[in-house]
Amino acid sequence: MSVEIERKFLVRSDDWRREILSSATIRQGYFCRTPLLRARIRVFGDKGFITLKSEPGMMTRYEFEYEIPKSEAMEIIKRFSIEPLVVKTRYDVMHEGTLWAVDVFGGSNAGLVLAEVELEREDQAIAIPSWAGEEVTSDRRYGNSNLARYPYASWGDKTVMADAS
Repeated sequence: MSVEIERKFLVRSDDWRREILSSATIRQGYFCRTPLLRARIRVFGDKGFITLKSEPGMMTRYEFEYEIPKSEAMEIIKRFSIEPLVVKTRYDVMHEGTLWAVDVFGGSNAGLVLAEVELEREDQAIAIPSWAGEEVTSDRRYGNSNLARYPYASWGDKTVMADAS
């Protein structure tokens, strides 16, 4: 069984750009949403993936991800996405020996920049970069599946309800 442990933060400055290792464009669509599961198709750079994740809004979640041909991922997104796509550029950033992913969102989520770090265990100590702001790990609004359904641009006062389903 695959377990993902991650923490997520808003990004408050562009200082992370000095530590970029690589970047790739991500386009992802959701094709199933239940109270226990989010199922997505993702084109990440030149690869395709199908991913099943347990309910969002927690630090530790079950995640099953499988590589599929990019052409098939693109076709599945085109035919079966139930909501608008989430589009972002992911930057791999090394900070004090820890790899961070900084996502700069586009489209209807433009203006949102999030950083996440994957951990080996929930109590793992990490150095939080100065460019990382408020932690939003447990705030369901910032989950990608929620951003597909309730894009950041529509939040207005940033108090949109997170998807409970």
